[in-house]
Amino acid sequence: MRSNSLTRRHFVLGATGFTSLALAGCVSAPAPAPMPASPPKPRIDPVALGYGPVLDEPFPIPAARIDRVDPKYYRQEVDDPTGEAPGTVVVDTPARFLYHVMPGGRAMRYGVGIGRDGFAWGGRAIIAYKRKWPRWTPPADMIGRQPELEKYRYGMEPGLNNPLGARALYIHKDGKDTLYRLHGSGEEWTIGKAVSSGCVRLLSQDIIHLHDRVRDGSPIHVIQ
Repeated sequence: MRSNSLTRRHFVLGATGFTSLALAGCVSAPAPAPMPASPPKPRIDPVALGYGPVLDEPFPIPAARIDRVDPKYYRQEVDDPTGEAPGTVVVDTPARFLYHVMPGGRAMRYGVGIGRDGFAWGGRAIIAYKRKWPRWTPPADMIGRQPELEKYRYGMEPGLNNPLGARALYIHKDGKDTLYRLHGSGEEWTIGKAVSSGCVRLLSQDIIHLHDRVRDGSPIHVIQ
């Protein structure tokens, strides 16, 4: 009797368990436990990296939003990979880097934004001269593509909204203006990208740093 009772009981329990499993197969699996939140990214101090506000300018420059820039494009001193003479500026277009060659096999490296396909220049030339807070004059062919720029045919006043930014370095080859510039930009998201109409753009703090170290007449090599 006891044996029959246990057998009957096991059958009932087994049937109940089977029914439970069968029902469970018709129900969505419970949602997995939420993953713990990722720890917040450490705060980047723009001042410590040399990208703080620049207030002693005719148009005060705010701190750069370097959280929008890949850290590899932050300004830094590196071993010189170019083999060029000290004082030379080298733009490595594919890598989006600009090097200012220093003595002792070192170079200052800056991240840059470059020209879109079809709006790029390459070769060897010189930095004929430099300007602080330059006027911007769009080339005639640019005005042809963008008629709304006609109002700037004779130049746009300096300022934070001027496309050349706080500084510009003007590139000449064989005594002629290439219309190619190294200049500042407040659009941090463009560093490391190909977005401009041919010129090389640097963060505002970087172009000021470069401007103060490059002499008129310095050689420049733009690698495409």
